[in-house]
Amino acid sequence: MNVAVIPARGGSKRIPRKNIKTFCGRPMIAWSILAAQQSGLFERIIVSTDDQEIAEVAREWGAETPFVRPPELSDDYAGTTEVIAHATRWLDEQGQAASAICCIYATAPLIHAQDLKRGLEVLQSGDWAYAFSVAEFSPSVYRAFQALPEGGLAMLFPEYFSTRSQDLPVALHDAAQFYWGRPDAWTQGLRIFDRHSMPVAIPRWRVQDIDDMDDWIRAEMIFKQMTSDQTQ
Repeated sequence: MNVAVIPARGGSKRIPRKNIKTFCGRPMIAWSILAAQQSGLFERIIVSTDDQEIAEVAREWGAETPFVRPPELSDDYAGTTEVIAHATRWLDEQGQAASAICCIYATAPLIHAQDLKRGLEVLQSGDWAYAFSVAEFSPSVYRAFQALPEGGLAMLFPEYFSTRSQDLPVALHDAAQFYWGRPDAWTQGLRIFDRHSMPVAIPRWRVQDIDDMDDWIRAEMIFKQMTSDQTQ
């Protein structure tokens, strides 16, 4: 049994009520639920939340909210791994152990059902603990620099100052869309960004963290272009 778990706590600070704020005509969380449904991969789609309004919206769009997330996993410091581990243990207690559990972020409206399918294929391609969405940094992180307290700048990787851009190492970052994992990986708290994990590449143009309203506006622009292309 494959299970999708969508973490969605109620205490968003920078964008209040972010998980259910209307994004391109639907509550933000609805897009993640719909992608999970459209993939056809999941026997259960569960939203882990501490918030009654979020739970009601999730159920309206076809997800389950079979438990209330405990307070100790609902503050600003609760990590994704701990939240998914809680849902995994809950399933075990119900006698419904999963073969694979996919964490899908509630704020991932650019996610594609096909990417979820690719993620499961990658997870099952070997003895991997996790498979998760990534994208390449652009521009290269190896050309990054920082402002110094006394003024001036310093490169973070000065050894690459003279390296041609096409010769720089490829650096990846978390695309913050989905994380497939083995149940024991979640419950053991294995770190996702490690050698036992495999990347699932997402095009750079279809990746956008949504932490503030500037991010939100940019994500809506990308989404509208995506849906426009699909209807032409």
